[in-house]
Amino acid sequence: MAQLRIGTCSWKYPSWQNLVYSTPKGINFLEEYAKRYQTVEIDQWFWSLFEGHPPKLPNRKDVAEYRQSVSNDFRFSIKVPNSITLTHYYKKRKIDPLITNPHFLSKDLWQEFIARIDPLKDRLGPLILQFEYLNKEKMKSQSDFHASVGRFFNEILPIENLAVETRNPRYLNSGFFDFLKQRQLSPVLMHGYWMPSIVEVYRKWQDKILFHETVVVRLHGANRADMEKRTGKRWDRIIAPMDDELKDIAGLVNDLVDNGVNVYLNVNNHYEGSAPLTIERLSNLIASECLRVK
Repeated sequence: MAQLRIGTCSWKYPSWQNLVYSTPKGINFLEEYAKRYQTVEIDQWFWSLFEGHPPKLPNRKDVAEYRQSVSNDFRFSIKVPNSITLTHYYKKRKIDPLITNPHFLSKDLWQEFIARIDPLKDRLGPLILQFEYLNKEKMKSQSDFHASVGRFFNEILPIENLAVETRNPRYLNSGFFDFLKQRQLSPVLMHGYWMPSIVEVYRKWQDKILFHETVVVRLHGANRADMEKRTGKRWDRIIAPMDDELKDIAGLVNDLVDNGVNVYLNVNNHYEGSAPLTIERLSNLIASECLRVK
């Protein structure tokens, strides 16, 4: 039977006191979090590429602590380090030249990353390879992207629960979903960052998406900076309610699960202003209404 897991993107937010946590400090945040939710997305290990420094990989002490903080049925979604998925270093200024990332799709770096998170292997959900928007300077074409990623997966040892997120709207086509199917990679449906509506993407490519054993849905929100300004980075209330969209997303999730697809639904504070409250709203919709994508 397919399973739905709903959790947040990251978890250590003191302003979640009384929503998730008993107190804003002096506690094991993850341990308390895991008593309420069955999954969480680890974002911190994504930020690993810094010019002039070797890639920063997960700290073994943190890995061990995270494993000890959760129960056997808890699952982590992990964003793969961007030292593996970025074609070039981030620019500090738009006028700066592009500098190639020598670690892009590095087999050796991947193996070291997998070794670092090995203690979590029985707690792993999807490992998400997030690729930024790739203009033609960074990647000449979608076929080149498929070829590069395909070579990488040919070189590494097979591993379950790999998911791919693209931030190129034009990549969301038949070729992309066929590529995922061929490689047995899970699709990531991403809300935000100028990506099209995940509901519209699902409606268009439903037959191909339903092939997969697992689908990841990530709700990030349209404008990160605006949401931080409006909330003051206090994430304990809904600032921008997405009532109609939530109904559509609940329908999408119900449709996936009813068709035997496992779903990881990862919610960010920046989506409505408070990930725990968004999860509460979504969970009620999913549980109480027979919503379907039409």
